[in-house]
Amino acid sequence: MRTSQRHGGRGVFSRFALAAALALGATACGSAPKSGETLMESLFTYHEGIRWQRFAAAAGRLPPDERSHFIDEWDERSRDLKVTDYEIVDVVQRGDEATVQVKISWYGDTEGKLHDTHARQSWQRRGKTWILIDEVRARGPQMPGLTEPVADGAAGDAADGPGVTAANGAGGTAGLDAAKSADGAKAADEGP
Repeated sequence: MRTSQRHGGRGVFSRFALAAALALGATACGSAPKSGETLMESLFTYHEGIRWQRFAAAAGRLPPDERSHFIDEWDERSRDLKVTDYEIVDVVQRGDEATVQVKISWYGDTEGKLHDTHARQSWQRRGKTWILIDEVRARGPQMPGLTEPVADGAAGDAADGPGVTAANGAGGTAGLDAAKSADGAKAADEGP
């Protein structure tokens, strides 16, 4: 199943388009949907939770042992990082697994410049809920909290396997620490 959906300041139209995409997606799969939450509903809940700083709602789409850490990290990160919009660019679902590309629009309060970063996410259906397993930056500027892809020749290719989990990517400090380090290096280069 492939679909594309944008969520932003579109009001009723966005909700109508999401409902139509969900109905079309269920029909296109050729089988009755499983009971429980659909992938698109989980994507919506997760990304709207991040966008509107409802981190507990977003954390409900992560493995249970990662939720508390995720909430703490996003509470800290959100003091400067603001997500203004997101767009589900591509969804490839195969049974109980899915790969999703999402474009995230964000800015840092201290910088004030709007950025668009694409992330690649791996989702798995566990029981009646879809869970975010892996999230890594695909392209665009580095975003705090979003793990960088593994370089060629390293432990593995980020597109092919694990190595980036919701704990060290979406909910971890790796991206935030990298951004702070990059800011420190930039400031050192610029001098007093």
